[in-house]
Amino acid sequence: MDLETEALSDLCGLPSEPPEMRSLCPNCERPMMVCYCSSLPNPALCPKSRIILLQHPAEEKRCLRTAPMLQLGLSPGKCLIFKGKRFPGLHEDLAAILTDSNTLLLYPSSSAVDVSTVISQEVSASGYNIVIIDGTWPQAKAIYTSSTILHGLKQVKLLNSSNSDYIIRTQPADGCLSTLETAAQCLATLEGDSLIKDKLLKPLKVMCEYQLQNGAVSHQSKEFLIKSNSYPKLIGKRLNKVLRDADRLKN
Repeated sequence: MDLETEALSDLCGLPSEPPEMRSLCPNCERPMMVCYCSSLPNPALCPKSRIILLQHPAEEKRCLRTAPMLQLGLSPGKCLIFKGKRFPGLHEDLAAILTDSNTLLLYPSSSAVDVSTVISQEVSASGYNIVIIDGTWPQAKAIYTSSTILHGLKQVKLLNSSNSDYIIRTQPADGCLSTLETAAQCLATLEGDSLIKDKLLKPLKVMCEYQLQNGAVSHQSKEFLIKSNSYPKLIGKRLNKVLRDADRLKN
């Protein structure tokens, strides 16, 4: 058999139809085998406050994101997602939200105050707009720097002493939380209801448990690995700066 005939023979052996794709859940858009919808709050939670996510475009490419869990766990209109690198950008309705007197920016700057100290009985009746920048720490800083409208917002932070439940993903430092965890803790604090956090985090815990049962491993933070001399790579300038910033915000 000559090379041309052999090549044609190989082509004839290929399937005429594309391989069958795994069926996706129409709600969470994950493969049915790893769908977490049964662990979502039912009915969806409807707090007085709402979450406003300013999402870096790169976040959408991550396969295990927590922002969709947040959006599905809250009633329609209680979690709004705006994508971009500079805001308000072309989002005309976002500008009105960012200039509202009830809007808080969850951003751990040196001037940020503990979110529990800003609770006002008057504002609590109507709720807050809680703005969270969704991206890595360098991406979040870049978005904040380029979005001057954010600089005038009242800035708040979470005084968190626990580690993330997102144990299948490596966090840069101890105490760093995923977008879902950050929003859940902030809502629970402002609404005065710890069950909000428990209910919103349930799908994250279910997803991590499934991944661990199927080959994933539990991750320690980069900060922990470095302090225990277990970090497998050289520590670059960017990681060093992230760790310094995290350490400064804890003190």
